[in-house]
Amino acid sequence: QVQLVESGGGLVQAGGSLRLSCAASGSIFRIDDMGWYRQAPAKQRELVATITNGGTINYADSVKGRFTISRDNAKNTIYLQMNSLKPEDTAVYYCNADVKTRVIGPTYKYWGQGTQVTVSS
Repeated sequence: QVQLVESGGGLVQAGGSLRLSCAASGSIFRIDDMGWYRQAPAKQRELVATITNGGTINYADSVKGRFTISRDNAKNTIYLQMNSLKPEDTAVYYCNADVKTRVIGPTYKYWGQGTQVTVSS
């Protein structure tokens, strides 16, 4: 079984910064793409940023220039550095990983439990 554990969320003022971490553990043969998604109250879950195992990065337009996603394959961990935070960034942030758990088998998409990010005005 694969577990994704997010950390680093909290309450910050507008203009502040947070750094989120997501560590994958368990039966991991290979992790392909990883990413961050978020869901605000009464809104659908949306893409924040993704990063492939080759380092290709994709950001949502709303966070470009403010957020930075990075990846440490040796630790099966991704990070999201969030700067210049805005109230509209308030959401539960979820980590995602596409994981192949064994040599013979498919790749599944796993999700963490989420970490709350709240940005006050």
